[in-house]
Amino acid sequence: MKQQKFFKRVSRVTRTFRIEAGPFRAQGPPAVLVALSGLFVAAAIARAIITSSDRLPETLREARALAQSMRRDAPRLQP
Repeated sequence: MKQQKFFKRVSRVTRTFRIEAGPFRAQGPPAVLVALSGLFVAAAIARAIITSSDRLPETLREARALAQSMRRDAPRLQP
């Protein structure tokens, strides 16, 4: 009997769960799946940052240099 009550409550929660972010809207079980996958992605990103924290300054420096080279007003070599 306890399991039946538990599943009824879980069903009620999943039906009322709603996510709205800009043009994206999800309601019910798809919203729960989106939320859980978002948590997993955030955890994976955090773990990747922690494991590569010693290389992070070099990566950021290279990303900055790449962004500067892609700007329109960046100095270009004349042929």
